[in-house]
Amino acid sequence: MTQVRVTGFKIFKDRHGKTRCYHRATGHKIDIEKAPVGSAEFFAECETIRAIAEAQKAKAPKAGTLGGLVQTYFETEHFQNLAETTRGDYRKCADFLEPIKGTPVHVIDTPLVSGIHDKAAKKIGWRRANMVRTLLSEVFRYNIPKGLIAANYAKDVIPKRRPRDRAYANRPWSIEERDIVLPRAKAHVRVALALMMNTGLDPSDALNLRKDQLDGDTIWGVRGKTGEEVAIPISPTLQTALDLFPEHQAETVLASSRGDAWTYNGFSTVWHRFKTELEKEGLIAPGLTLKGLRHTVATTLREAGLDERRIADLLGQKTPSMARHYSRSANLAEKNRETMATLEKENERRASIVKPLPGSVKPDQSEDQK
Repeated sequence: MTQVRVTGFKIFKDRHGKTRCYHRATGHKIDIEKAPVGSAEFFAECETIRAIAEAQKAKAPKAGTLGGLVQTYFETEHFQNLAETTRGDYRKCADFLEPIKGTPVHVIDTPLVSGIHDKAAKKIGWRRANMVRTLLSEVFRYNIPKGLIAANYAKDVIPKRRPRDRAYANRPWSIEERDIVLPRAKAHVRVALALMMNTGLDPSDALNLRKDQLDGDTIWGVRGKTGEEVAIPISPTLQTALDLFPEHQAETVLASSRGDAWTYNGFSTVWHRFKTELEKEGLIAPGLTLKGLRHTVATTLREAGLDERRIADLLGQKTPSMARHYSRSANLAEKNRETMATLEKENERRASIVKPLPGSVKPDQSEDQK
């Protein structure tokens, strides 16, 4: 069979054996079912996508403008190494800045950035506005060494605070909620929740965790969002959950019921459906999120008396006070082993004094016990 190759396009078979094709520069996809590879329709689609790409290139931000700075940052290794979700969020922020991308660099200052921040809060909300501020801070920070801007004019812009009438987006889970959710979750969901709950891993990092990152009683890796090294001891509770999970062929530790590696969207959909069912039954209150499990670990350890630096080490977080990097991963792992032991003991203590939530026992169950 003749292999078709088209400059600028990638043609490949996905894990299901289905032929796919997309334009490397823009990401535009070609529907192979409607335009089979090598057909006249296929080459016509290629030409159309090339024309679109050229048009987009003509609209590219000019040097010496805000848009040019953003584009320069998007081309940095730092941006490329960010988690996929973070890159997507930053690109959405860049879309918000699109109408002012032609702003000359020499007029950019802190009052201007503050005004952009205020306008963003009114149009897209306080949380997204803070993300716009964060993006601009990163854009300026990485362009200063290149001599493209003089200072980080977003650094002194004060982040917007959560409105008092708005609930926390990722509140910690209670022990009661944990004990209601885990037993009712299917095996492939339960082990994922247990992994996040007993390590503080971000959901995307947990789902992408490979089997070869588990070495003995330690999880080794790098946080996708920050690039910070993590060395997390595997607690007895987590080890039990992992041992009970059926073997599968995926390279990742976690897998779907079909034995395939999870995608973030795939797991989120399954989790949302499961959580909604529990809410309808009155077993849990609204507001449980996967990211809330990470906050749960941090909150539990803080209330147990550990300092913020120790907690940040376990979670792979960067803080302004961090003045050094770990030269040896083994040192970090040993330090985190004590932290994990504290988390394990605190969870056991809380579980021993917990009382059932109202509604956690169904009426028909209580009737049977009479």
